[in-house]
Amino acid sequence: MVPRDNAPRGLTTFAPSAPDRSRMSRVKLHDLEFEPFLSEDEVNAAVDRLAGELKAKYQGKRPLFIGVLNGAFFFAAELMKRLDIECEITFVKVASYLGTSSTGRVTDLIGLNERIEGRHVVVVEDIVDTGNTVKHILDALADHHPASVSVATLLFKPDAYKQDIPIEHVAVRIPNAFVVGSGLDHDGLGRNLPGILRIIS
Repeated sequence: MVPRDNAPRGLTTFAPSAPDRSRMSRVKLHDLEFEPFLSEDEVNAAVDRLAGELKAKYQGKRPLFIGVLNGAFFFAAELMKRLDIECEITFVKVASYLGTSSTGRVTDLIGLNERIEGRHVVVVEDIVDTGNTVKHILDALADHHPASVSVATLLFKPDAYKQDIPIEHVAVRIPNAFVVGSGLDHDGLGRNLPGILRIIS
């Protein structure tokens, strides 16, 4: 079992108040329509707060951030710009999504070339819902004997989560709805949209 960076401190929450979504509008991606949910400013504020949390925790520890492609590269880039501590970043690839929901199947972890034994590792995800991908990644990383592993995610769906692994670093908790934007997509479209949009049911 990989140490989980001390006991979980509980899920962090960003609760938007009277958001200004005047510059956001509905969009159609393939056969689905999406409406504004979180503005770009709200997302940036949440990432600012999370970066401060990670900076305080990993100061002097030279953590290795592992971004999960494809979705996390937007979030990982924004996070790294805010971390003025000594750290490194790399990216890995897994596949668990088709359409609007997790398939429950995860392929092999691809692209981890760095030596992580004895290092503090932070897995960077765009979204955690069922937790299947996170569990697979952490199990794979455990074979390399890191000093600790934690998870930092832009979005977390607590109602969909099926694992007992603590998700220590959460920018925004959201309902169990399909969302796009800020790196998240619907079958390849929507990653470049600012903010977060949710499906119109």
